Amino acid sequence: MISKVIPGHSFYGSISYILQDQKHAEVVKVEGVRGHNKKLMIEDFVRQHQLRPEKKQACFHSILSFAHGEKPDNKVITEIAEKYLEQLNITDTQYAIMKHSDKKHLHVHVIANMVNNKGNSISDNWIGLKGKKAAQKLTLEYKLQQAISKKLELTNLDGLRSPDKQRYIIYQAVKNILPRCGSMNELQDLLKKEGIELLYKYKGQTNEKQGISFQVGKYKFKGSEIDRKYSLVNLEKAISAQQKLKMERVLQQVRSASFTKTPLKINRYKYESSFEAFTKPSGKEFDRTIRLILQPTFTSDSISPELLREARKKRKRKRISR
Repeated sequence: MISKVIPGHSFYGSISYILQDQKHAEVVKVEGVRGHNKKLMIEDFVRQHQLRPEKKQACFHSILSFAHGEKPDNKVITEIAEKYLEQLNITDTQYAIMKHSDKKHLHVHVIANMVNNKGNSISDNWIGLKGKKAAQKLTLEYKLQQAISKKLELTNLDGLRSPDKQRYIIYQAVKNILPRCGSMNELQDLLKKEGIELLYKYKGQTNEKQGISFQVGKYKFKGSEIDRKYSLVNLEKAISAQQKLKMERVLQQVRSASFTKTPLKINRYKYESSFEAFTKPSGKEFDRTIRLILQPTFTSDSISPELLREARKKRKRKRISR
């Protein structure tokens, strides 16, 4: 099970969207609001919000998505949703639990009022991260399938609405392109061919990169909003790991070649430039070391017959002297 908190929504917009398809939407449980009519439900939420009108984002909207094939009953869904809200410290307030069955996987919408029954504001600091941690705990508690990665083969992209559709398009593109990239610039160029702009956030007026985002048309997402693996730091780590692995393979080939009769044929400059682009080394000593390592090993094929005969005679004399 995974949690996805959707910020910036209103009670009217959220509830109208959730309940617009009466065939696939069901109100599982409500607290403090009338659940038999969406207009009355919205009125109840808005009325309590007026107890603290300066609270701009009073609508908490989160989606709890279950794995493909998991279909807990309404009792279990209610237990999970209520424990989820409790772990987020969203208590003593109105809420509504509604489920959708319009996709291949069951998902539950949780709406809650961030102005509680006493008119006090409920904190929403780090609410998205807290929601993910709460979902992970509840997944283990109820022995549900853990969300290790996005399963794109089970996602109906045509059925998704914007901006979720664009978010999955970006996820799929980065997933396919990243293993082929030797640098962030290469990732940027390849994504651009797919119609996706890779943008950097800089620290103040400096050239220091602080974050990353992806844009498709009018929709723009932070890297971490696509997936935690696609933050700037994690993308750089992934590319670095790929480059290290490539260099280890090259060096292993060089070492193995020293035990053969045929010199290793290798485009030394290709790997030198690739390695330098990755490590950004400085100093002549480092360059000299890399060139010595990558230099093809001399073998018997490159030694004159006279020297080979002399070497064999020396070995024979040593054996006789023993």
